Amino acid sequence: MNAKFESVFKNLCQILQPYKAILKIKCDEANKLYLNTQHVMKNKQALFFAGVEINKNYVSYHLMPVYVNPSLLDDISPNLRQRMQGKSCFNFKTVDSDLFEELKTLTQAGFKDYQKQGYVHTEIEE
Repeated sequence: MNAKFESVFKNLCQILQPYKAILKIKCDEANKLYLNTQHVMKNKQALFFAGVEINKNYVSYHLMPVYVNPSLLDDISPNLRQRMQGKSCFNFKTVDSDLFEELKTLTQAGFKDYQKQGYVHTEIEE
């Protein structure tokens, strides 16, 4: 495993750390962390919240609230938008503290949006 990617992975996992006690951990491995909500959708699957995964060429940070409510992306920086692939995935090859801090804020906004929509019923300690 790429040591540089391990550092990116660990930094991105730190963003999700406060949510691990509240949400359901779908997967927590050396190269992958996925968190689901308690909300069960029509297809009988839990609603995905966020995840981090080491891929071959980058580390992906998936944030489903921005797919459910794209207006959450209205105020993100052009630099963070450049990291987007698809509607809810951000890819990184190196640690970028400024973008990770922005992603942390976006994740908090996404969690609050999920609360507002009734997908999450627990408060988060900030």
